[in-house]
Amino acid sequence: MRTPLLGILGWGVAFLLRCLGAEVSDASLLRAWPSWRGPLGNGVAPFAQPPLTWSETNHVRWKLPLPGKGHSSPIAVGDRVFLQTAIPIGEPQAPVFDKAPGTHDNVGVTHRHQFALLAVSRTNGSVLWQKVLRESFPHEGGHATGSLASHSPTTDGERVYAFFGSQGLYCLSVSGELIWQKDLGRMNTLHAHGEGSSPVLSGDLLILCWDHEGESFLYAFDKRTGELRWKVPRNETTSWATPLVVEHQGRRQVVVSATRRVRGYDLETGRQIWECAGLTDNVVSSPVHYQGLIIAGNSYYQQAMLAIRLEGAEGDLTGTERVAWRLNRLTPYVSSPLLYDDTLYFLRHNQNILSRIDPLTGKPRGEPLRLDGIRDFLFSSPVGAAGRIYLTGRDGVTLVLRHDRENATLAVNRLDDVFSATAALIDRELYLRGERFLYCLAE
Repeated sequence: MRTPLLGILGWGVAFLLRCLGAEVSDASLLRAWPSWRGPLGNGVAPFAQPPLTWSETNHVRWKLPLPGKGHSSPIAVGDRVFLQTAIPIGEPQAPVFDKAPGTHDNVGVTHRHQFALLAVSRTNGSVLWQKVLRESFPHEGGHATGSLASHSPTTDGERVYAFFGSQGLYCLSVSGELIWQKDLGRMNTLHAHGEGSSPVLSGDLLILCWDHEGESFLYAFDKRTGELRWKVPRNETTSWATPLVVEHQGRRQVVVSATRRVRGYDLETGRQIWECAGLTDNVVSSPVHYQGLIIAGNSYYQQAMLAIRLEGAEGDLTGTERVAWRLNRLTPYVSSPLLYDDTLYFLRHNQNILSRIDPLTGKPRGEPLRLDGIRDFLFSSPVGAAGRIYLTGRDGVTLVLRHDRENATLAVNRLDDVFSATAALIDRELYLRGERFLYCLAE
């Protein structure tokens, strides 16, 4: 008998966090959406009651035109929403195309850009402040379906952290004052496809992955001062996955998915604890954690997903019994899995096919579902709340499914924009960031 997450919360937040191995330094953030994959790092908003239906004329509390373009997913805490954007300025120039090997379907850079962080009122959609953090002419244009602001911010409720890759790392107060900044140099991505890994907070540390076609590193900064706590080299090519912090047997680890290895690092020192091969090229999808298992997957030239046991994990785990199970079909590419109660949901590549499996065994829970109504790619990641699953396609369609063994379709909602960012869920609201507008949807 499956115990609903809301029921578990009634037994106490501390018990829930121990069960999930979740890393939430402030229990109040469980009611917010402080980072790209939500307060638990698995795509679930445990207290939210978002709307079931909406359209351009129904259940839109407000709709804000956005400056520039970005696929940065919004975060929401307190009375405001934060998101990043890249705003072209000045007169256009002849397009400059990156000459990286394998470049394809990329757009040329024609303008200088302002890289900005916005704070938006949850009440009425007004821009509370807009902070331009850097102005420059980007050295890479990125893929036609990407953006120059695809990293998502994160917050501890007092400070907001915005990472723009080659354009710098910034810490601001929630009222918009710049506290510290870092320039980590120039990132050269595989096929010049752009940048996108988001920063992660854990305790007093801010974790950042810098995987590219040069020297790759994992960083830990003091979140208050920006002081470098540790920096470890990584034998990796470009990855876009966001790190995940988990706690296992009293020890916190940073888990990073990438092409050559999935790796676990000691949070306090940066020492690598374990590694495991098994994914393929172009790792974008981020890992999740369930009852001592790390589950990582991707799909590019090949499809792959594996579950790694943290119990006794030391050294190279490739081909050992520490690998609990593997899949080689139906795995995600750009989107990351949703782990809701005892079910793992994920998309096939970027397509409208949803798989449901038991995260402990990798066994399917019924046949894959075709998401009828969504006709374009899905780049955003599925999210869950109030016994529902929300899946948004690039074509503006969001499908709402019931979170149970049947996963019946509850609603098909349409908006007039293009969506690649993942939704943010908080209280009775759902925030969707399109390429032109930020929507606040509420009944």
